[in-house]
Amino acid sequence: MYTGTVLVLGGAGLVGLQVCRHITREFKPGRIVVASLLPKEAHDAVSVLSDEFPHTEFVAAWGNLFVPHHLADLPRRELLATKSNRKALRDALYADFHVAYRDNHLVQLILEHKPEVIIDSVNTATGISYQDVFDGANKLIEDLEGSATGEKSEEDLELFLLSQSSPQIIRHVRFLYEATKAVSTRVYIKIGTTGTGGMGLNIPYTHSEDKPSRKLLAKTEVAFGHTGLLFLMARTPDAPIVKEIKPAAMIGYKAVEYRPVHGRDGKVVSRYNPSIESLDAGGALVQERDPSEFDSIDELHTTIVNTGENGIFTLGEFSTITAMGQMEFVTPEEIARNVVLEIKGVNPGVDVLSAIDSTVMDPSYRAGLLRRVALEDLKSLEEKMEDHSIALGQLGPPELSKLLFEAHLLKTTFPATTSFVEGIQEDHASLVPDEMSQTLKETVRENSAVQTAISVGIPVLLPDGKTLLRGPRINIPELKGHQRSAKITGAEVDRWARKGWIDLRPSNMALWLDRFRRMRRARQSVYSQGSAAADLRSYLGEGIEIGEVVAWIFNNEMGGYRLK
Repeated sequence: MYTGTVLVLGGAGLVGLQVCRHITREFKPGRIVVASLLPKEAHDAVSVLSDEFPHTEFVAAWGNLFVPHHLADLPRRELLATKSNRKALRDALYADFHVAYRDNHLVQLILEHKPEVIIDSVNTATGISYQDVFDGANKLIEDLEGSATGEKSEEDLELFLLSQSSPQIIRHVRFLYEATKAVSTRVYIKIGTTGTGGMGLNIPYTHSEDKPSRKLLAKTEVAFGHTGLLFLMARTPDAPIVKEIKPAAMIGYKAVEYRPVHGRDGKVVSRYNPSIESLDAGGALVQERDPSEFDSIDELHTTIVNTGENGIFTLGEFSTITAMGQMEFVTPEEIARNVVLEIKGVNPGVDVLSAIDSTVMDPSYRAGLLRRVALEDLKSLEEKMEDHSIALGQLGPPELSKLLFEAHLLKTTFPATTSFVEGIQEDHASLVPDEMSQTLKETVRENSAVQTAISVGIPVLLPDGKTLLRGPRINIPELKGHQRSAKITGAEVDRWARKGWIDLRPSNMALWLDRFRRMRRARQSVYSQGSAAADLRSYLGEGIEIGEVVAWIFNNEMGGYRLK
């Protein structure tokens, strides 16, 4: 018996519905949230499932997972129709992450229902790639060549920005990570796609353009970009267990039906008698003409196989696409069974993230030996050239350079801090934050390391918190677009100092003394207990080795360490 909440994204779809059924039969969960794009789809699925499994609570949820919550119910055409909507979407992709996170519909769904398990069967790659960045690029090119001006040109630019796949998939995965972390979700399983039904660059199926289809290849690009980001999420210590099942075939099928044919606008297609048109050289062939000019017979009906979100296919189309050597197909029930096995912890051998994880090259013993040689050679050359090889700011984040310079200044100014095995007293009685700040203030102006720091954009904040030693450029704050300056406030100075300034204020000195105390204890534990005490909390240097110190801070204060 499993009593937690399961959230099935795309739960009303071909695969999602089977996932709901299999999970209910296997685990008998207390509640399953069935999320779909449209409310009718979600309610219909809940109705069907509730009849089949009366002892499980099914909850309907709906809306576009990739947009702000207040826009989640709008169809895409309406979503893009107004300037205010486009601005909201633009901000969700390119503006402040934390604001966009709070507004995102998927985030609100996860925070509301607090699922222990999430099964994501949404065709994410299709939803993003079929916004058609190539069509948007063509419109922009036409605008640049003068065929559109003013508001139309501006709208084309907005739509092009909104069709970019990378910002969308990056934000989507970051939102997912933060939200699942916030509610302690245990397992996240993505049902992904190859984008081509398992076929290669020679795939013959297109969207009426030349093969290979740019739109299909864009789908593959998004699909595997998504996989790469989920691979990183799976290697993040406080993330849920992350799996991806990636069917490499067409998924089918739902039902065989005789039904009316609907066009892209959702309306039933009419059946017409043919009209004759002469193709005169030099004339114009109009792609769409007024339907009233044609002789309409009735509604177009035909026999189809319904493959859910993959679309509907006629007998001829289905026969072709599933034939040997073509896409062939896999059933949604097979996918659902593998999802259940993954939740159980049984390895069915279809998790692509585990497959990647088992084949990537990990750090090597040889590289570990050569690391020491490289470090010794660097130190030798540094001494020979009377240099200080600290940081250039080219390896982020900005905190890295700031911390390296601060560690160097403390090491060279206060030799009493350099020995962690036998040197300083436990309480650092000889070191007082206020006095440390004043000592550093008196020595930094002529310090060659400080000259290097300010030359590469890393300023020094003096103990008063109001005076800055700087060079021509400052890396922090990071200004975007055409910004050239930022408003100074106390809160902003604190934030900038934490992020990328050498901070000589007493509060920062106190923080460093606390770090040294914890590192010293960790070093002494390794000294007395051996390998049993060696973990991420350990500090293995005998004194202040600035790179090791900052790595320790990344491991223990910033959560920036590798899981494997």
